[in-house]
Amino acid sequence: MRGCRAVATPPGRLLGIRLLDATLISLAAGFRYTDTTNGFRAYSRRFLLDDRVAPFRDVFSRYELHYYLAIRAARLGFVVRELPVTREYPATGPTPTKISPIRGNLLVLRTLLAACLHRFDPVSPGSPKSVPHP
Repeated sequence: MRGCRAVATPPGRLLGIRLLDATLISLAAGFRYTDTTNGFRAYSRRFLLDDRVAPFRDVFSRYELHYYLAIRAARLGFVVRELPVTREYPATGPTPTKISPIRGNLLVLRTLLAACLHRFDPVSPGSPKSVPHP
């Protein structure tokens, strides 16, 4: 996206964002996202209180809500906009992250796939119960 900057982003993260995260979420949402990993977001009150969203559920305990809201907003026809941001990592030293290299990344990938398969969508009256995500 024009105006965005990625400074010293580790190559593995850059590939993950472009090939997995943004691609899968874009396909699931029906909206082309360029980067869904930045944590700064704004959602309207109307969107968050919409019965078809139901964000205040126990199923959201880690990264689920992060992915779910990005997908759900576009799927329900709410206005979605991306703004350019700068993501900057230190030029030297370890990469600051809360995600462990193997187990943490596998959990993130599993959660991403579950969100893209709409496993966190609320169950509507009269529809078959959604598959729970462990």
